[in-house]
Order: sequence, then C-alpha cells, then structure tokens
Amino acid sequence: MPDATPDSMPDAMPDAMPDAAMIARTIRPIRLEERGELDRVIAKNWGSPYVVSRGSLHRVSELPCLLATDGDRWLGVAAYRLAAGACELVLLEAFERGHGTGTALLSAVAEQARAAGARRLWLVTTNDDVDALRFYQRRGLRLVRLWPDAVTQARKLLKPEIPLTGDHGIAIRDELELDCTLTDPAPATKTATDRGCG
Repeated sequence: MPDATPDSMPDAMPDAMPDAAMIARTIRPIRLEERGELDRVIAKNWGSPYVVSRGSLHRVSELPCLLATDGDRWLGVAAYRLAAGACELVLLEAFERGHGTGTALLSAVAEQARAAGARRLWLVTTNDDVDALRFYQRRGLRLVRLWPDAVTQARKLLKPEIPLTGDHGIAIRDELELDCTLTDPAPATKTATDRGCG
C-alpha cells in the first residue's frame, strides 16, 4: 500500500519551490542487481519486503520499479503493476521528503502507464495516512472507494507485520482507493481539480 507519505510539501507544487529545496534527481528503472537492496530497504521501512493491496500480497522487488536517484544515492522508489488497461501504484516512497521526489515518481509512473496503454491509475492507502491522502488528491487523484476492515483482514491473513496504529495515533483498519484518468500529458497550467493525473 502506498501509504507512506511521498512528500511533506507546502501548498506550492515542486516547480514553484525555491531552488535550494530542489535536488538533482534522475528517475530510472531499477537494475536487476539493485533488487536485493530494495528488498532490504522495503523490509526496514515496511516490516517485510512485501506490501498488501486489495487482498493481494506483493513483493515490491518483483514488480516494475522506478528509482529516483542523486548519483548513487536513492531518493525514492515507486512500484507498480499493469493489468487490464490500468496501472496500480503499489508503493510510492520518498526517502527524503519535501523535495518533489514523490511528485516526480508519480509523474514517471503515469508516463510508463500511458506508454503501456493504461487509461487509469489507481492505488490504495490506509485510513490513518492523512498526509498521503492530501498528497494524492492535490495531484489529481480522487477517493473512489472505502474498503472497511481490509487492513484488519490483511493483517490476519497476509501480513501480520502491519502495525495496529499508524500516523497520528489512528488505528489502521481500512483501505481507501484513489484513482485518476490518464489523459495525454497535461499542460503546465493543469490544476488539482482536473480529473486526469500525472
């Protein structure tokens, strides 16, 4: 579940942020020899190398992944899967927040999805992650479904490492699904109220 906050950014979009806040960043596919390190990083940050969404257990390192890097330093990762004309963003994590890394990764995944012919980008996050809800909605995704007790069931059946309590002391119980329509690349004037994303 991409419920770690990708960026804790002020209301300004990354291109409006001061130059001092920007990092020299490259977005690229993960290399085969980096997948073991990705397992280690995900296990450290998520309790195991697996994440859960909609009742499915995903080993992040086995999915298509994009890395944001600054030289040899990893800034963030996005894992996704393509199926039935849609792209699920399985995980999005910026290791250093507030520098536009999450936004850049989200845009790069949207581009990969468009290139593969996907018309919808979707994800699930958890009810406790209000920062992620803010992040995704500000970038054009909309809440479309609530899956009550989905995390409670996942904790019992798939991944017991999921904590009981998350961000802001909120009990982690439910999955929230967000999505957007992938349109042609948008002009720079696009706003968060547009239905498309990325």
